[in-house]
Amino acid sequence: MNGGSHVSVQQLSAAKLDSEELRTRLLKPDVISGSEILLRSLLLEGVECVFGYPGGAVLYIYDAMHGNPDFKHLLTRHEQGAIHAADGYARSTGKVGVCIATSGPGATNLVTGIATAYMDSVPLVVITGNVATTFIGTDAFQEADITGITMPITKHSYLVRDVKDLSKTIREAFHIANTGRKGPVLIDIPKDVSSHLTEFQYPEEVNIRGYNPTVMPNKGQVNKLLQAIEEAERPVILAGGGVVYAGAHEELLEFAQKTRIPVTTTLLGLGGFPSGNELWMGMPGMHGTWTANTALQNCDLLIGIGARFDDRVTMKVSAFAPKAKIAHIDVDPAEIGKTVPTAIPCVGDVKMVLELANQKAKPAKSEAWIQQVNEWKAEHPLSYKDSEEELKPQWVVEMIHRQTNGDAFVTTDVGQHQMWAAQYYRFNHPRRWISSGGLGTMGFGFPSAIGVQVANPDATVVSINGDGGMQMCSQELAICAIHNIPVKIAVLNNQVLGMVRQWQEIIHGQRFSHIDLAGSPDFVKLAEAYGVKGLRASNKEEADAAWQEAMNTPGPVLVEFVVRRDENVYPMVQAGTSISEMIMGDAE
Repeated sequence: MNGGSHVSVQQLSAAKLDSEELRTRLLKPDVISGSEILLRSLLLEGVECVFGYPGGAVLYIYDAMHGNPDFKHLLTRHEQGAIHAADGYARSTGKVGVCIATSGPGATNLVTGIATAYMDSVPLVVITGNVATTFIGTDAFQEADITGITMPITKHSYLVRDVKDLSKTIREAFHIANTGRKGPVLIDIPKDVSSHLTEFQYPEEVNIRGYNPTVMPNKGQVNKLLQAIEEAERPVILAGGGVVYAGAHEELLEFAQKTRIPVTTTLLGLGGFPSGNELWMGMPGMHGTWTANTALQNCDLLIGIGARFDDRVTMKVSAFAPKAKIAHIDVDPAEIGKTVPTAIPCVGDVKMVLELANQKAKPAKSEAWIQQVNEWKAEHPLSYKDSEEELKPQWVVEMIHRQTNGDAFVTTDVGQHQMWAAQYYRFNHPRRWISSGGLGTMGFGFPSAIGVQVANPDATVVSINGDGGMQMCSQELAICAIHNIPVKIAVLNNQVLGMVRQWQEIIHGQRFSHIDLAGSPDFVKLAEAYGVKGLRASNKEEADAAWQEAMNTPGPVLVEFVVRRDENVYPMVQAGTSISEMIMGDAE
């Protein structure tokens, strides 16, 4: 494969460090190059597949890959495709995703993906090449200060100037990426460092001065929270992506059931609490459910768990949860009190905090509140005006949910289709929902699905995209065809930048400016040009049949759904207004 041969998705994810003989061989103190140290170190960290794109500054590293049967690498068609694939791999597994690119433009092409992972607390180790140490700072060919460029969007970054420091650096990078509040770490390796020789020694332990994340909660603060719960009559849990990343979904379910508190899950928290549970109210915020937003505005105790109270949830902060005492559980102390005033801070790993709380948790005085919430759910469900003449995007998402039994890994791009997928595909398991939340990165959806499929070769992986975002990384169709990566790609084609059009319609007086995507390619022909089966549907009967054919096809398939151009996402809360001020659309 490293020499260019085509392999299956099962082979891509086959690098498992389950052999003691292999581990012994990797740890052998041979005198080897920096490039070989890198590959050995990645294997010792349990890395199954690296996503990357070669270039001059990483040629020694790619030469070390040649003929190495233990090391798996997937050649993407763009560096941004590589880092989004590594991101999808990490989100769907909880493991550290790894990507590699060359210096200069190769490294800078990773910046959007690094920022995407940083905003959403995704553990990545990003490896870049650089010019030789003797040329650093001279404006050499393809030189860029990538550590300086990415300083605000990484947990930490390293410029390795001595090959003797390389193995220690890699060990530290994985530790930092995957502990505390997780995130991307960058390792910049000059070309001469990758070629120099030294004796390989891999550190058994990591001890980083000044880096000691607080994971054990303060028992006194947890007791204060439990006391507040017992006194509360209208409590709400706001669960975020931190619940998913901490593997705390079972503890959250137990906590909610013991305390009898309704739960709303943020965009990145979807799947952290089962959507089929009676206590679930849906997603809050700008495009949240009427029930979730109304409950937030009327609760007397709000418990944020692994959620950062971002602006798309709170909207007008001064009007957010005005009747509530706020408690906040988070591993990152910097998030507590950053946006909303917090009465009960609980710093620590979400799983550990909930485990401790569950030992003594008692019910709130919430039965009348739960009845009220259930009445709201019955009176104000998510709804849309269906059509037998036009294909509605909400119906398409519901159909995909039905045909996949709600059990697929779903990745999305960013825009209207993302919100419809969040609203109408119901998740009962964590790590099945993969979407760019904080940065809102167009082009993320499809390549992230490739990483998810590599990590989960036997699972159903669905990538839901708009016609705008699909064109930003469509070149990665090539690797789906080459390696038979069986991602099922849905393109909701409304021939417009839909979310921008919706804002221009509602907020900017229908002054539609530069949103027309009618000149987009024929997506069926585009897929076929790369060797991927392409299908198209314009009505419900065609859509059902096309998706069934896609599901029954053993390889990758792209289905273009021609949907209504002027459909809007509702509910909607305009920027600068309270989440009480919901525009309900057809439901009004």
